[in-house]
Amino acid sequence: MFKRFITYYKDHKLVFALDMLASFCVSLIAVIYPILTRKMLNDLIPNHKYKMIITFGLMLLGLYIVRFFLNYFIQYYGHVMGVYIQAKMRSDLFAHLQRMSFSFFDNNKTGEIMTRMTDDLFEIAELAHHGPENIIISVITLLISFAYLLTINVQLSLIIFAMVPILVIVATKLRRKHMINKRQCRKAIGIINGKLQTSISGIRVTKAFTNASKEQEKFEEGNDLFIQASKSQYKTMAQFNSSTAFIIDIFNVVVLIVGGIFLYDQKIDFADYSAFILSVNLFLSPINKLISFMEQFQSGASGFERYCEIMDIAEEKDKDGATDLENVQGNIEFKDVSYGYDENNVLKNVNLKINKGETFALVGPSGGGKTTICHLIPRFYPLEKGQILIDGKDINTITADSLRKNIGIVQQDVYLFDDTIENNILYGNLTASKEEIIEAAKKANIHDYIMSLPDGYQTNIGERGVRLSGGQKQRLCIARVFLKNPAILILDEATSALDNTTEILIQKALDELCRGRTTIVVAHRLSTIKNADEIAVINDGMIIEKGNHRQLLELNGQYAKLYNEQFRTI
Repeated sequence: MFKRFITYYKDHKLVFALDMLASFCVSLIAVIYPILTRKMLNDLIPNHKYKMIITFGLMLLGLYIVRFFLNYFIQYYGHVMGVYIQAKMRSDLFAHLQRMSFSFFDNNKTGEIMTRMTDDLFEIAELAHHGPENIIISVITLLISFAYLLTINVQLSLIIFAMVPILVIVATKLRRKHMINKRQCRKAIGIINGKLQTSISGIRVTKAFTNASKEQEKFEEGNDLFIQASKSQYKTMAQFNSSTAFIIDIFNVVVLIVGGIFLYDQKIDFADYSAFILSVNLFLSPINKLISFMEQFQSGASGFERYCEIMDIAEEKDKDGATDLENVQGNIEFKDVSYGYDENNVLKNVNLKINKGETFALVGPSGGGKTTICHLIPRFYPLEKGQILIDGKDINTITADSLRKNIGIVQQDVYLFDDTIENNILYGNLTASKEEIIEAAKKANIHDYIMSLPDGYQTNIGERGVRLSGGQKQRLCIARVFLKNPAILILDEATSALDNTTEILIQKALDELCRGRTTIVVAHRLSTIKNADEIAVINDGMIIEKGNHRQLLELNGQYAKLYNEQFRTI
């Protein structure tokens, strides 16, 4: 994992090198003060060398001015380097998410993913910046100060140094516990964000059913989990910090007692004793810094571990030798296709053939496998058994991008971006001209409404198109598909959530959209697919009937039963 982490420094080698050099110089300057203090106490002050005292003071001031600029460089450019590393990781993670299969998003909540892209990456960036420089400054200061302590008094220095392993053992043991609790706390934050995202997205449903108290209850469950995880984390953090601080306090007690005894026995003079006390504080300072760094390391390492968990999940990939789908006619064939979610078989040995330009309808009870068939054609889920052919080519031998570019989908649950009307339509073909966008809107019967708005095509429609009605959203989606101009069209319950008047208006747009394309229609309202070239009845993952509307009524089977039930309801 460490090797993987340091690869993110490769684009910042110069800044990193200068940051480390600045940190090295800062650590050297820190050692100058006790050295000058000892020189003054032992030589300059007793021998009345006042000019040298002033000279040394000015030298020290000059070094501190240099340290000021070095610290500025470390704080600014070091943090900027950390920001660039964070941005690179976020960019890599976002690109990775774009290449993930539908199943990943089925199993992971949006809020939890957001936590990994924000909170976790911030902690990683802090570690990327502070980690190396803290280690450089601390280790160099520690070694130089210890070496200098040895020049003052070897025995006293060795006594002090002998206590360091105790500190290391205690810190290491407590750090492991803290790391575990830190990881649990991160998971709890992810759960909270997941519940928060879900609740905010569904706020209109919550208000409609006056279930704010229920949502509060669900949120508090995650909040309580966070509290418990945080209490455990802060308990181990308190144990860690208080224990290490206590051991460092013992250092000072040992220096005071043993140094006092050495001074009494004249094994050390007063000037050296004073310099030793100053140098011990210099020796303890990097130890304190390293201890503080451990907590930062835990946060950053925990965040990087969670980052890697997602980055290591396999992406959607084309098979070696996959080719682009070109000059699409629209012939589709299923050969013994089976598929299941989480060990539940949704489709069982499905065989069907759709000729180019035909309209093929799928009907049947909910959960029968209709939508799964629609999702398998553009390869949103990997096919487990059987073959799906488009124009005689196995879709597993076709690149996913070229396959999906030739398939247009209109669903019941339309997703629109928090952007302008124009940009939402443009999503169908990012290279389209303004004239083509307007033409697509006209074909979708939405142009007149758009022009009635004060800002026309530049109107922002809000998150998920919240400022539009259901019918308007659907027509924008249809305009988007018109602009895409695919050879194959999938209509998955495209009008089932609309009122009759709106449905008639949209059905006209859909009829125009279907013309000349191979169309697969999933519908509960059988009146909308009466004119389909072929209709398949799906039940329990299997095709149990197939034919046109008239043939299926004559068969007097499941389709006839469904149709008669709807007709009676009407």
